Amino acid sequence: MDNLVLILAAAIAAGTPLVFAALGELVTEKSGVLNLGVEGMMLVGAIAGFATASVSGSLMIGIFAGMLAGALMSFVFAVLTLNLMANQVASGLALTLFGVGLSAFVGKPFESVSLPHYGPLEIPYLSQI
Repeated sequence: MDNLVLILAAAIAAGTPLVFAALGELVTEKSGVLNLGVEGMMLVGAIAGFATASVSGSLMIGIFAGMLAGALMSFVFAVLTLNLMANQVASGLALTLFGVGLSAFVGKPFESVSLPHYGPLEIPYLSQI
């Protein structure tokens, strides 16, 4: 029984970023844009954040680097589909493949790197719930 609880807790923790990405994609699709590049954007943001945090030693700099990398990938998708009128499906899949390849290439030197454990982040009002 304890193993089942641990598995469910790990699944919820691991699935949270995917739920956020799915909600963002749902909002995007409601506006009439089909963005299949969400996974690639997440991967590029993740590897940029991890690499920056491990090199700089600062968690906050890593978070901002990940946000910036994801935003840049979104900007590339927007330019391709809105300005250059490229196919949304092809552009999204291309960005996903690009993100998978880039994260594997850039992340190779960081495979054995582990970041120091950061304590809980206290968010005002939310930490009291």
